Amino acid sequence: MKIVSRNEELLREALSCIPQPSSRASLASCNKLIRFEDISAAAFKIQSGVQKTPCTYSRLSKQYGMEIYLKKEFLQYTGSVKERGVLYLLMSLPQEQQRKGVIVALDSNFSLAVAYHAAELRVPVFVIVPSSTAPARVRTCRDYGAMVISYGTAAKDAQLHARRLAQENGYLYLEEEDSAVYLSGLGTVGLEMYEQVPKLDAVIFPAGGHCGLLAGSAAALKHLNPHISVIGVESESFPVLQESLKAGHPTDDQACNNHHFYGDVSGVCFGSNSLQLTGKLVDKVVAVREEDILISMLRLLEYERATVDAEGAIGLAALVAGKLPELKGKRVAVVICSGNLELHLLQQCIARALTLDNRVCRFSLVISDCPGDMSKLLEILAREEARVLDIKQERTFVTSELFTVEVICTVETRDKIHTAQLRNALLERYPTTAWTER
Repeated sequence: MKIVSRNEELLREALSCIPQPSSRASLASCNKLIRFEDISAAAFKIQSGVQKTPCTYSRLSKQYGMEIYLKKEFLQYTGSVKERGVLYLLMSLPQEQQRKGVIVALDSNFSLAVAYHAAELRVPVFVIVPSSTAPARVRTCRDYGAMVISYGTAAKDAQLHARRLAQENGYLYLEEEDSAVYLSGLGTVGLEMYEQVPKLDAVIFPAGGHCGLLAGSAAALKHLNPHISVIGVESESFPVLQESLKAGHPTDDQACNNHHFYGDVSGVCFGSNSLQLTGKLVDKVVAVREEDILISMLRLLEYERATVDAEGAIGLAALVAGKLPELKGKRVAVVICSGNLELHLLQQCIARALTLDNRVCRFSLVISDCPGDMSKLLEILAREEARVLDIKQERTFVTSELFTVEVICTVETRDKIHTAQLRNALLERYPTTAWTER
């Protein structure tokens, strides 16, 4: 039975004017119409290779005044939704190419997914990374079964070397693009969410440079129910998608200065397919601050026990920042698409998020360097139920009167109200208390 989409004409219009890509060393895939049948076929073909991740009701719902459901794609084996598109891509390769092998460059979720699924399919796989790549990522790729080669100091060096090896040895050079096969695999997320959560009002996806997940899933959701709002979220620091939609073509003039934090959403490598589909099918694209993303990561860790990266938290950040007030009282699904964050970054992110959330604060004050004065300060902190994280005393470089000591104290509080109460109590006893602003 042929399934005819109510939005096929819309999709056909979106893709009809897309030019064919110029010669590339990557997958040669024609940019045909992405139909609902393509996404359904992808879902059937990859069902044994990727998890059907849960989409569960979140305890954050009451806090933000809506029914929030979290699609936990970070639970995939490699910690990323990219597995869906990658697996379908690899399974669609001709047998001759599968025998020769594939090659990828860079340290990304896409490369991790290729390393794992190629090895599982017994396809020879090579990963070229610059020397600056974290040792943990290199070890992970090797554990998956890939041959990892370190080359050059910059990402561009690794890419050029990978292309050269592909040309010389007959490997297929893969990079994240918006071919119909890859988008169909990613679109299976939208298909699953529609099945898992009845009567959806809106779905929120990460956007930015890599908007294949947003575009592919929008195609599935808008076929199943055109009234579901599909929303993309990107960073205010580099609103790549919004600028590209305004220009009508992909732009690359937005730079990300903190790519290690933002990961895959900081790129500019999406193509015309994704952009045209996004322009036609996505209802809204909003931008959030870095502070909102960090607090979103903290909320997910506390309420959902979910350790995610910026790409995984950026969708919820739109709700944290109050960017979507029209969703109050609605049933909303949020895709938590990635959980690959290096440990040292995780520590920094959580520490910074606690400060932004007014739950870790620092103050300094000057007290008499006499027995008992320090204990009085500690009594106030104990009475106000503030947890002391660090306390330092400075005697040598104090500019106030003699025989005094400057105390610099870092404490943990429950929330913003508790912090304000502590501040008032300290100012009442020590009027010269200086509060370190975040």
